[in-house]
Amino acid sequence: MTHIHHTLAEEFSEHLDKMHNMKLTNQYFVNLHEKYDKANEEINQIESGLEPTSDIFLEDLKKKRLVLKDEIYTLITA
Repeated sequence: MTHIHHTLAEEFSEHLDKMHNMKLTNQYFVNLHEKYDKANEEINQIESGLEPTSDIFLEDLKKKRLVLKDEIYTLITA
């Protein structure tokens, strides 16, 4: 089964310049980006079968990633 990695660069490719600038100037954005990357990596590990867990935990983690993604989108489109 193929898994989509959902990196922010892939998700928001049209906003790469803005994200780069925000990484240099906005610590809040940097923290959100790091949390998103951490959640995304954990989801990828679970979906690849490398990290066993419950379905409930995986769904909660996906919800967390979505909330972070929404907040990041709000920042980069403001």
